[in-house]
Amino acid sequence: MDTQDFVKKLHKDQEKQEKNKKHGHGSPNKVLPTKQHGTNK
Repeated sequence: MDTQDFVKKLHKDQEKQEKNKKHGHGSPNKVLPTKQHGTNK
């Protein structure tokens, strides 16, 4: 995997994290246990 691929993946992961933050109202620890498997990937 070259640097460009790594950067693309990094940005995608960051976007996912931002979306997850908004869903959890900024507190990921309070997400329901049933959702953990989907958000921890």
